[in-house]
Amino acid sequence: MSVDWKNEATKHQDDYLADLTTMLRVPSFRDDSQATDDAPLGPGPKQALTTFLAIAERDGFKTKNIDNLVGYAEIGEGDETLAILAHVDEMPAGNGWDTDPFEPTIKDGKMYARGVSDDKGPGMAAYYGLKIVKELGLKLNKKIRFIVGTDEESNWTGMKRYFEVEPAPTLGFSPDAMFPLINGEKGNVSLQLHFGHEDNGDFNLVSFDSGLRENMVPRDAEAVVATDDNEQLAADFTAFLDQQPVTGELTVVPEGVKLEVVGKAAHGMEPRNGINAGTYLATFLTNYAFADDAAAFLDFVANKLHDDSRANQLGLAYKDDVMGDLTMNVGLLSFDHQKGGALTLNFRYPKGIEPADLTAKVQAQLPAGATVTQGDFMVPHYVDPEDPIVKDLMDVYRRQTGDTASQPQIVGGGTYGRMMARGVAFGALFPDTEDTMHQANEFQPIDELMAAMAIYAESIAVLATDK
Repeated sequence: MSVDWKNEATKHQDDYLADLTTMLRVPSFRDDSQATDDAPLGPGPKQALTTFLAIAERDGFKTKNIDNLVGYAEIGEGDETLAILAHVDEMPAGNGWDTDPFEPTIKDGKMYARGVSDDKGPGMAAYYGLKIVKELGLKLNKKIRFIVGTDEESNWTGMKRYFEVEPAPTLGFSPDAMFPLINGEKGNVSLQLHFGHEDNGDFNLVSFDSGLRENMVPRDAEAVVATDDNEQLAADFTAFLDQQPVTGELTVVPEGVKLEVVGKAAHGMEPRNGINAGTYLATFLTNYAFADDAAAFLDFVANKLHDDSRANQLGLAYKDDVMGDLTMNVGLLSFDHQKGGALTLNFRYPKGIEPADLTAKVQAQLPAGATVTQGDFMVPHYVDPEDPIVKDLMDVYRRQTGDTASQPQIVGGGTYGRMMARGVAFGALFPDTEDTMHQANEFQPIDELMAAMAIYAESIAVLATDK
């Protein structure tokens, strides 16, 4: 059966955009402060999951909701299972948007909204690819499950639950990265650093706060400082802003002086794509006579972490010939004159490194009294480029795009693809398209989402029908 996949995708464009808009209007970032037994990750992730499953039920798929944490839409039968793993959660919107992040807006052929690039736009494009295969009535040789998680941007609680209670898929892909294909992902671990709260200098750090998530470069930072010399601090801050790639402002508040810095958010897998407002602010504050734990906190950020995504100052620089550089994102920074200081460092590490070694080396660099705690980690993941799933998906991509130069890649990002031994990440960001994941004004070109839908539809047919 010869199928014009691009034409099939075009037929579904209006319905796709309508369903995508419905999904994007759901603010679905994880919020533990509102968690309940019925909504264990907060109301947003649950609503996004149930909204998607209702769409799949409408379209005639068999569906299952597992504890409002993860769910799937299914067609086909067989001993083998092809899985498409997407996520319906997203990062918090943050500041700096030109439009309402939860009211999708189309401008110049691009749709703007939180989640449109990561991962609701690509995920729904892959779902519609599966829907096209279903409507064509192609004879499947595998069971196909479209599985959606609800906290990919944090702890993967939902998808971990799926793999605890359901059989592991035979092979699959995650539409949560970029084309042409990701066949390797670095390891991922976060370290939490803890500092005391003493601060008995001429300047007092009343508070310091920066960052929304550990895997996101902080766009915003603010600190409140108590000092008797507001005018000099204001003059110095203005001079600092003139010389650095950040903006900001200083205001007088009852507790002292509030300093705010604005940088640029970016995905934590490559901190060089962002401008970390938190480390810039800490670097500025090291010019003043803070003392004790406050000084130790600021000095460590400025001298060991600032503008050093390859962790050279910590003695952790490492590069693998296949997987590339170790990277470090300073994702969360806080100090409170009662609770003390805290930093969260998110590392993407290639094969050849163990999280315990990272933890030990960071501890050795910490000032007296500071400690480090290692969080959960994911080991590096790699699928041989000669594996049939890589070759088949690359063939489809090349056939539909004409791009024969691009090759499979290894990245620092982590996708659900790594949860399967034969799992890869596949689209939907095309080469040379701006990556706005985890940033304000996140967007995705509509024509590229439609192109991805056609690629996904043919890919599912290739992987789950007799050739």
